[in-house]
Amino acid sequence: MIVGVVGSGAMGSGIAQVAAMAGEEVRLFDKSSEATSKAIRNIQASINKLVEKEKMTSSESVAVIGRIYLCDQLETLGDCDIVIEAVIEDFAVKKDIFFELEKLVSESCILATNTSSISITSIAASLNQPERCIGVHFFNPPAMMKLVEIIPAIRTDQEIIAKTRRGVESWGKTVVVARDTPGFIVNKVARPFYSEAIRMLEEGIADIETIDQAMISFGFKMGPFALMDFIGHDVNYRVTESVWKSFYFDSRYKPSFTQLRLVEAGFLGRKSGRGFYNYAEKSESKPIENHPSFQSIFMRIISMLINEAADTVGQQICSVDDVEMAVKLGVNYPKGLLEWGNELGYVNVVRTLDDLFDTYHEERYRVCRYLRNLGKI
Repeated sequence: MIVGVVGSGAMGSGIAQVAAMAGEEVRLFDKSSEATSKAIRNIQASINKLVEKEKMTSSESVAVIGRIYLCDQLETLGDCDIVIEAVIEDFAVKKDIFFELEKLVSESCILATNTSSISITSIAASLNQPERCIGVHFFNPPAMMKLVEIIPAIRTDQEIIAKTRRGVESWGKTVVVARDTPGFIVNKVARPFYSEAIRMLEEGIADIETIDQAMISFGFKMGPFALMDFIGHDVNYRVTESVWKSFYFDSRYKPSFTQLRLVEAGFLGRKSGRGFYNYAEKSESKPIENHPSFQSIFMRIISMLINEAADTVGQQICSVDDVEMAVKLGVNYPKGLLEWGNELGYVNVVRTLDDLFDTYHEERYRVCRYLRNLGKI
């Protein structure tokens, strides 16, 4: 299979690496030759690390690089079997790319987008053959993250779905399938991990480190504030805002002025040296042991996450198995959220949310019907 990738940034170069490591011939396109040169250097550095760890031989690494062809003309992608677009999250830009691609590729070529926030159906609608358009959402960094969300548009052909899934799975990825709704699975379900932590900070319930340590003490690898700093507030805020707007301003996804102000100040997290934490001054913090608020902090955030996962299944956005797999592989949660709800007792999760609703009188704390029914079992 010949794989085309449009865009040679972190996501595009990572997808190219994944396909090449699986034995595919890859055409990596970018209008900027400087960008593609940087991309191949990054891919080489990533592969060198695998060689150092003895996960790949030197001869295999040479073969991988040899399967990646750098292109500065879109016409070079004309004989590809699948083309994956991985450029900026701008609908107009993506639409123009697909308009040009459709004129160049064969009628059997799959046209895929790596978008994390734009409707696949809206992108497909710009094509003469919308049935061959599909979402193939990798996570960053693509070479390391096992999860890929596949999102069919309303008119995507069933054979295209099956063919895309087989192809991505053959690259060593775990596939989950989501209905074309804002945020798909991971970016929808994960929102409360960030937003509810910020709410508690704004209310003075606990400070940043206490909230982070509370979640770590229950098995999370990183607390919400450290994770937002790691992702970058420009990225995290933009995704939250996009999901909120796309869900018709549902209060469950409402962005925070606290995070917006960090973005406006240029405090984007680790990449700028400062976010919720100041990385120029911050030393390794010692765990806060046996803090009395840990249980209540954890229960508030995890209940919101469980409710969001239950709502995602209840709205038939995806299956139970896929939402569980998505949070474990897409955001590295220690276990599936519905599994966690069962362990905690769904009735206790429902009670926590009902108490929050009675306290705040906000729709964001309303228990979804699917979870309410689980709480009755």
